[in-house]
Amino acid sequence: MTTANPIQVQKFLVGVDYPVRKEKIIEHAKAKGADDNVLQTLQKLPDENFETPADVSKAIGQIE
Repeated sequence: MTTANPIQVQKFLVGVDYPVRKEKIIEHAKAKGADDNVLQTLQKLPDENFETPADVSKAIGQIE
């Protein structure tokens, strides 16, 4: 399965309170109805705090 692009992912992160940890991002995306591709992409994020939506998008861009 391919990595979801940041735009696809950000649709499911609307309303997230930043800064936020990876686990909370995944929980929020699940609650918003994210598909398996988006959730698998979020699982690949580094285990760290994300300060802004741009930080999440940047991390997604660095996934191999």
